Amino acid sequence: MTVTVGQPAPAFNVETDEGPRSLGDYQGKRLVLYFYPKDDTSGCTSEAHQFRDEFLRFTINKAEILGVSKDSIASHEKFRAKHSLPFPLASDSDGALCEAFGVWKEKNNYGKKYMGIERSTFLIDENGVVVKEWRKVKVSGHVQAILDALHEL
Repeated sequence: MTVTVGQPAPAFNVETDEGPRSLGDYQGKRLVLYFYPKDDTSGCTSEAHQFRDEFLRFTINKAEILGVSKDSIASHEKFRAKHSLPFPLASDSDGALCEAFGVWKEKNNYGKKYMGIERSTFLIDENGVVVKEWRKVKVSGHVQAILDALHEL
């Protein structure tokens, strides 16, 4: 499945380290839905730190953040506590949310092919419409790009 900017975001129900969440929970709010490969790896930790460090700016822009990986709730709880992350992390253990947003991709690392999460972020507006997407995200500068997009809304 693929997500299209300007169209409603796929409905979802996921478990987070704060309990169940659905797209409907964000009705009337802006949602930064970011997908990352794995808790406590260097790139994912750097990205999480940038979201954490700019959390107040997201709040001022009336945006909530939800991080998603296939890691377990227990892993998310440890990751959040270790890095003082102020936003919930969703466990997409069955891959349904990754599939719905088209981020489950074939990857190639030193000639070895495998399936994994392509680092991606989606900005969803107050009405549940995808207004911006970033795929194959490079961590450096990414959080600022999202904040810039929020200012444009």
